[in-house]
Amino acid sequence: MKKIFKTDPNLLALIDDLKAKERETGAAIWRDIAKKLEKPKRNWAELNLSKLDRYTEAGEVILVPGKVLAAGSISKNVTVAAYSFSEKAEDAIKSAGGKTMSIADLMSENPKGSGIRIMR
Repeated sequence: MKKIFKTDPNLLALIDDLKAKERETGAAIWRDIAKKLEKPKRNWAELNLSKLDRYTEAGEVILVPGKVLAAGSISKNVTVAAYSFSEKAEDAIKSAGGKTMSIADLMSENPKGSGIRIMR
């Protein structure tokens, strides 16, 4: 079986930054996210808004090592960091009073990784 390597330079840089932040701060969450992003894309998380609404509390910080999709609706103001968002999902989160950000932004905003919930 032929081994396939990641070729997206932005993704490779993010994985390297996550590993460096883990070495710098000792926060194991960043190493865990880096390992999840190193796996094939078919194994990445694809999270719908309905699942976000069902399993989160208002004001929580959620990290999705994958993509957030727009199926369902959300009524809580949560902060969601993910590798990518569909346009409709991003608009729905913002219209519910929430905030969307990239994983790199969350990493720089909260280097210790405290209070972050990982959802798959």
